[in-house]
Amino acid sequence: MNKHFLPVLRPAAALLSGLASCAVLAASIMDQAAPAHVYSDQAPSAATESPEPAKVPLQEHAAGSALETDLDRIIAVVNNEVITEQELMQRVHTVAINLRRQQIDLPPMQQLRAQVLERLISERTILQRARATGIRVDDQMVNAAIEQIARQNNLTIEELRQRLAADGVAFNAFRNEIRDEITTQRLREREVDAKIDIPESEVDAYLAEKAGFTSNDTTEWHVAHILLPINHPDDESKMEAEAEAIAERARAGEDFSKLVASYSRSDDALQGGDLGWKTRQDLPTVFWDVMKDNARTGGVYIAHSKRAVHVVKILGQRDGVEAKLSGGPVVQTHARHILMFVSDITPEADVLRRLHDIKARVNAGDADFASMARLHSVDTTATRGGDLGWLQPGDTVPEFEAAMNSLKPGEVSEPIKTNYGYHLIQVVERRTDKSGNPQRMRVEARQALRQRKLAEAAYNWQRELRDEAYVEIRDPDLQ
Repeated sequence: MNKHFLPVLRPAAALLSGLASCAVLAASIMDQAAPAHVYSDQAPSAATESPEPAKVPLQEHAAGSALETDLDRIIAVVNNEVITEQELMQRVHTVAINLRRQQIDLPPMQQLRAQVLERLISERTILQRARATGIRVDDQMVNAAIEQIARQNNLTIEELRQRLAADGVAFNAFRNEIRDEITTQRLREREVDAKIDIPESEVDAYLAEKAGFTSNDTTEWHVAHILLPINHPDDESKMEAEAEAIAERARAGEDFSKLVASYSRSDDALQGGDLGWKTRQDLPTVFWDVMKDNARTGGVYIAHSKRAVHVVKILGQRDGVEAKLSGGPVVQTHARHILMFVSDITPEADVLRRLHDIKARVNAGDADFASMARLHSVDTTATRGGDLGWLQPGDTVPEFEAAMNSLKPGEVSEPIKTNYGYHLIQVVERRTDKSGNPQRMRVEARQALRQRKLAEAAYNWQRELRDEAYVEIRDPDLQ
C-alpha cells in the first residue's frame, strides 16, 4: 500500500526500525508509525529540560579500561563538527542496554566503542546533509513518535521517562535521537527511496518466477549477516581474509550475534544482523547464489557485493505460504477518513465534539466529507480528501477495519479510536474482486523488488556521504 497511508495502515518497517534502533526498549518498542501529539510543561515534554548525566558502565565490560575524566575531549571531527567523549560514552551505554535486552553478549569494549563511533560519524554526515538540504523535523512530530513508543509499551509518557532514567538514559538525549532518526528517514526517502527504479520487465520476471511453483517457493530461510565494507580496491583482499576468519569462528560454534556486534558495519549490526525470514526470491541475489547448493540450518557462507564482503548464516528453515498469482473472491472497500489527535491544545472532548459536528453536517448535506477532510484531517491523506483508495482485509488496524466493515456505501461512522487518534470513516463504495486482483499483485511485486534493492542502495548512499566528508579520528585506539 502507499506509504502515505501509514497513520491508518499497518506498520512501515523503514521508519520504525530506525526509530526502534535508538530506543532503549529496543525489542518491544515502536511497532507502528506515530500520530502527532503536543505535550504540556507538566506532562512529559523535554523541550525545556536540561540533559541529565548519562551513567556509562564502561569499566564493567572492559578489563583495564579507564573511564575518561575529560568528557569534553574530542574523539572525532566530522567536517565542521566534533564528536566528544561524552557523546560516545552515552551512545555506547545505550547500545549496551539494547544488546543486553536482546540477550546478545557484548563484544570487547574497544571494538564496541569503534563500532559505535563509526555509526555516530555516519549519522553526523547524514544530518549535516539534511540540514544543508533544508529538512527540518518539528517538535510535534517528535512528540508524536515518543507518545507512540510509550503506547506500544503500555506506558504513559511519565512511565517511559522513569524507565529511561532507570537505565541511565537522559530523556533529552533519547528525544534528540528520535528527531535524528526521523530526519534521516526523510532524507533517505528523498535521496534513495525515490530514486529506486523498478522497470516493468523486472515486475514481469518476478511474477513469472513466483508462478513457477518450485519447491523453493514454499521454503523460508531465517538469515543473519555480517557486512564488511570495501572502502578502497586495495582493501578487498584484506576484507576477504577477515570474512574467512569470522566465518571459521562461526562454523566452530561461536555466537554469531556477538560476531555481528563486533565486526559488522551494517545498520542492523547492533540488532544481531537479523534479516528475518526470507524466501529465496526475497534474499539478495548474491546471498542466494552462495547458499543455494548447500542451504541448511547452521550453514555459514561468504558472499561478495559491489562494495562489501558478507558473512551469511542460516539460522533456521521452515515451510512458507506458497505465493499464488490468483485467489478466491476478495471484498474490497473504497474508503475515506478524517483523523484528529488528542493533545493538550485539543482535549479529547473537543476532538469528539468536532468530529460529531462534521458527521452531522455531512449527513445533513451541508458539507462534503472530502472537503471536511482537507480542512480538518491531520493525516497525510488530507490533501486527497482523506481518500485511502481500495482497501482489502488486513490493510488497516483492527478497530478501523471493524468500523469500516459495518458501514454501507455513503455512510459515515461514529468517531473511532485507534492508536493513531480518532477517525471518522466514510465508505465510498464496495466491490468483490474475483480475479485475484492482478494490479494489486503487481504493486506487491514492485514493493518486494524495491525492498530487495533498498538495503544495498541505502548502504551505498551512506558510504558515499561518509567518503565525501572530512573525518579525523583523534583517538588512535579507535582508528
